[in-house]
Amino acid sequence: MSGAGKTVAVQSFEDMGYFCVDNLPPALIPKFIDLVEGSGGKMQRVALVIDLRGREFFDQLFSAIDTIGTESKVTPQIVFLDSRDSVLVRRYKETRRSHPLSAGGTLLEGIKAERELLDELKGQAQMIIDTSDLKPTQLRERILQRFSLTEKQVFNVQLLSFGFKHGVPIDADLVFDVRFLPNPHYIDHMRPKTGLDQEVYDYVLKWSETKQFIEKLQDLLTYMLPHYKREGKRQLVIAIGCTGGKHRSVTLAEFFKKTLGDEGYHTFVSHRDVEKGKLEG
Repeated sequence: MSGAGKTVAVQSFEDMGYFCVDNLPPALIPKFIDLVEGSGGKMQRVALVIDLRGREFFDQLFSAIDTIGTESKVTPQIVFLDSRDSVLVRRYKETRRSHPLSAGGTLLEGIKAERELLDELKGQAQMIIDTSDLKPTQLRERILQRFSLTEKQVFNVQLLSFGFKHGVPIDADLVFDVRFLPNPHYIDHMRPKTGLDQEVYDYVLKWSETKQFIEKLQDLLTYMLPHYKREGKRQLVIAIGCTGGKHRSVTLAEFFKKTLGDEGYHTFVSHRDVEKGKLEG
């Protein structure tokens, strides 16, 4: 049904690695399946969004589905998104969009006409999701549970060190500034080294300021990460910055990669600015 959550649904399939096509005319489905079968395995899972924007071709959908099931190695599955009329009306009012079948009539008349048109298709669906009382994240979770390419969705934590003098990473979800910590840059023999060197790593971590910062940040992340995961986020980028991105930020990124990994998170680390010359740490 229009307004029942197709945008959230197709975004969920895209995030799972499906090849997605929005508003594909049903008459073109057999030709598209030919492309899938001729891709040499590169397109093994696809999601096609069919809605009433292509209603002039809609009658051809049933024959296209039947053709796939009998003449192709592809196994089709229909996911039908539904919602109560009152909820659909509210959603349309909130977005100020017009219903595709309401031209010349009321919104409710358009919804009624759409239900009649889609009734047979709904009866063929392998999965019907009523989104009336679902938040977008809950709809996403339903789809992930049913169609995920893996048995369990993995929540990845990416630790990123950087130098503020080179700019803040635009893809970071959380940014922490550690420029207040003691700086190995001002110790001559440590200046050319990085937080990947054990001596620098131990130096940064030995101070009471660092220990207190780690304790507070660890407590914050322990609280926040499960909530991000519950909301359906698949990856969280935690950026830790110092002046040049060589010493303090590198040390802390490495430290939290290990500690969060020990807590069961899939953690990765990258150091954006560690090789950018003899910069301040």
